[in-house]
Amino acid sequence: MTAPKTAIKLHNTATRSKEVFAPIDPQNVRMYVCGPTVYDRAHLGNARPVVVFDVLYRLLREVYGPDHVTYVRNFTDVDDKINARAAESGREIGEITAETTQWFLDDMGALGALEPDAMPRATQYIPQMVAMIEDLIERGHAYAAEGHVLFAVESYKDYGALSGRSVDDMIAGARVEVAPYKRNPMDFVLWKPSSDDLPGWDSPWGRGRPGWHIECSAMSYELLGESFDIHGGGNDLMFPHHENEIAQSCCAHPTGSFANVWMHNEMLQVEGKKMSKSLGNFFTVHDLLEQGVPGEVIRFVFLSTHYRKPMDWTAEKAAGAESKLDDYCRMIEQYADLDAARTVKPLQAILDALGDDLNTHAALVGLDQLANHAMGTELAANLVFLGFFSFEKIERIVAEIRQAKSRLEPLAEKLQAIRSIAMQTKDFSEVDALKQRLNDAGVVVAMSKDGVTLSAGPNFNSAEVEALK
Repeated sequence: MTAPKTAIKLHNTATRSKEVFAPIDPQNVRMYVCGPTVYDRAHLGNARPVVVFDVLYRLLREVYGPDHVTYVRNFTDVDDKINARAAESGREIGEITAETTQWFLDDMGALGALEPDAMPRATQYIPQMVAMIEDLIERGHAYAAEGHVLFAVESYKDYGALSGRSVDDMIAGARVEVAPYKRNPMDFVLWKPSSDDLPGWDSPWGRGRPGWHIECSAMSYELLGESFDIHGGGNDLMFPHHENEIAQSCCAHPTGSFANVWMHNEMLQVEGKKMSKSLGNFFTVHDLLEQGVPGEVIRFVFLSTHYRKPMDWTAEKAAGAESKLDDYCRMIEQYADLDAARTVKPLQAILDALGDDLNTHAALVGLDQLANHAMGTELAANLVFLGFFSFEKIERIVAEIRQAKSRLEPLAEKLQAIRSIAMQTKDFSEVDALKQRLNDAGVVVAMSKDGVTLSAGPNFNSAEVEALK
């Protein structure tokens, strides 16, 4: 395979540096991203890694070809939080996880995220987890004690290298469970016993269920092999989850490298504060969608900030994003050939921006440049590439804009007639009154020496417009 035109550099948490990305096999670029624990709606912070790594997935598909990229994102469907939700609601665990998994897929789809190539559920890979735990015991990296199996952290000399923490810091940061069966306070659970009222599977250590960390190690090995290219997730997972994944995987498969590149996105705030229910600034993605915030607006706000910087969700940013996307759509309605757009490749400047450690802010500047030069066809193609719209949705929006235009033509003529009279009488009160009513109906009013132009804004209300005729 010839060298790709777009060079990709990614910040590797493991080396604390930006590196040229060189896949193990350019014919099969492999990425694993930690997915959700499915017991409730995804909150806004849960969505950030989904959008970040969706952009990377799109870039890799463009550079290496869609048939040469494998993206895996898991669902954790066995967990104490799920058990607690089932106990308090009286519902079956499988019913809860099936429902919340579909909620997650629907909400992330509304944000323009492509579905990964594989979305394994932890409960589908219990035998593989058991086999991996058995292997770790045999190699001297794990031990059974009182129905539990624990990973012996002291057996892996590089433990803590990813996060750069000392053992003392890690003990404090992990708030480790003190248990008499642990040889070392840092040892973590691979398998734990289940009572009759909890999910459980037969194992050499009795009926039980896996610990959280072993899930991702087993699933990534089964689907991507002992060495793959990129592992991603939020930086809240760096320790202990990713640190533990590395220890397990490298000890179980010492000839592999596990993940070559580690990428972590920063956390999200709302109006400058940490999102919390006590502050009243806690939003699920579904909440915002139900409130009428379009998914593409949420995506635009996310991509306006580099993934490695804290992101602040504000109502002002959302309004600005909605206005910007509305302007883009009107530009496309005027200047785009949507049939031709389907064959247009992404702008090289946008690819280069994304190739520079996912500089999404610079990529959005590329959209502005296309809009400023009235390159509607290219603008449509790049909006689709960046995941804001599908071509089908753009076509629907364009049809709606044109329908609104036809409805607004009589009102534009009416406002122009009133304006012409006002320019003679110098009494613009009637002009101002109609203009205000049009604004209230979500109509954008533009007046110049050439005449009056009306267009549908983001809050266009067709019923109110009809009442003004």
